[in-house]
Amino acid sequence: MAKLQTRTTFVCRDCGAESPRWEGRCPQCGTWNSLEEAIQRTPRFRHSASPVPTRPPQELASISLSQNPRIPLHLSEFNRVLGGGIVPGSLILVGGEPGIGKSTLLLQVAATLAEDGNTILYASGEESEQQIRLRASRLGIKGRNLYILASNNLDAILRHMDQMTPKLVVIDSIQAVYLEDSTSSPGSPGQIREATWRLMEWSKATNVPVFITGHVTKEGAIAGPRMLEHMVDVVLYMEGEPYSPYRLLRGVKNRYGSTNEVGIMEMGDKGLSDVANPSQALLSERSPEAVGSAVTPTLEGTRPLMVEIQALTSLTSFNLPRRTANGIDLNRLLLVTAVLSKRLGARLANQDIIVSVVGGLRIREPAADLALALAIMSSLKDRAIKPGLVAVGELGLSGEIRSVAQLERRLQEAAQLGLHRGIIPGSHSKGLSIPQGMELTRVGTLSEAVKAALGEKRKTV
Repeated sequence: MAKLQTRTTFVCRDCGAESPRWEGRCPQCGTWNSLEEAIQRTPRFRHSASPVPTRPPQELASISLSQNPRIPLHLSEFNRVLGGGIVPGSLILVGGEPGIGKSTLLLQVAATLAEDGNTILYASGEESEQQIRLRASRLGIKGRNLYILASNNLDAILRHMDQMTPKLVVIDSIQAVYLEDSTSSPGSPGQIREATWRLMEWSKATNVPVFITGHVTKEGAIAGPRMLEHMVDVVLYMEGEPYSPYRLLRGVKNRYGSTNEVGIMEMGDKGLSDVANPSQALLSERSPEAVGSAVTPTLEGTRPLMVEIQALTSLTSFNLPRRTANGIDLNRLLLVTAVLSKRLGARLANQDIIVSVVGGLRIREPAADLALALAIMSSLKDRAIKPGLVAVGELGLSGEIRSVAQLERRLQEAAQLGLHRGIIPGSHSKGLSIPQGMELTRVGTLSEAVKAALGEKRKTV
């Protein structure tokens, strides 16, 4: 037997690059304080390995897809994000902040497949069998054909996986498991990389899909080496505010489908459930005469959503006014505020501005600039926006309103909710299909939009 030779290296937790000595900055990706110590054991003498038998090459046209159909799920929103169901043999990574609902979602998925008569293995390195049973009882899960394994030893988990031949495997979480032949601690870059590689090999060899959960760092990225996301087939992120019942399941990587789909679910006493009409749910508590409130149709993937943006301006008590953004990029808020001050003469230098997106959603696209500006001006003037109005448009630095993509789909979603007025960029073509009963106002500048929304002439405030 060959002797093992140990050596100490330093591995970057972001990109996985190795360095023989510790450095303050990773030489590969440039991240500061990301190198972590890892002890590796390699055999002093290597023997030539016997050739591994492989399947002969197959012609692409002769490969049949009917032998391995997708596994559909009872959660339609999850199916939407995956592209129609789970692909057999895929390795799926689900990341999110602690308490966002990752374990609850995967336990529900495992339970629904088990109820159909499939053998499911749920391996947890963070909870005991009794703790998982308590959560399952709260969710109303009976647990037939669903086997729980409370262990963080991945070698033991793999042995049980070989013996059971399950239909689906869940590993919760990848940062909690460890390998016996590795001397580094659980959660280290070396352990995560090797554990993911073992799971990927097993999944491809047995054609059984494997779900793994991952913790996220304070920057919002999945903890561990960056190559973890490159190794898996699908990367999903769960988003949402802790005080909000709504959760967004966003696809970041998907080898078997589009990454433009977003699933919207609601957390309740019985776990996560599909939201049939997200736009109606988000606007259900909105007052039509609320001051500082504007509605905009935003796109989450390929789905239009009607969201409410609220803004509050108040006289500041400090030398520097505060800018607080919840659900909107702070830099975007500063841009809109600067345009309002420069192009409209709005006196915001002595005003604290607080902006929030109702429902805990996060808007990333610039099409919500116009609604954000109108909400701020509504609060500043203490005047409500016209009822039944929806506004969409990107705001330029010179105060112009720029066009947005898929405007017809946005307007159709607004019309279905009874919104009969719309402010859109004037640069859109005249051949735009207008929903029946909707009155549109085309604007070219921000001053025209404020006048159309608040029903008054432009004036310096």
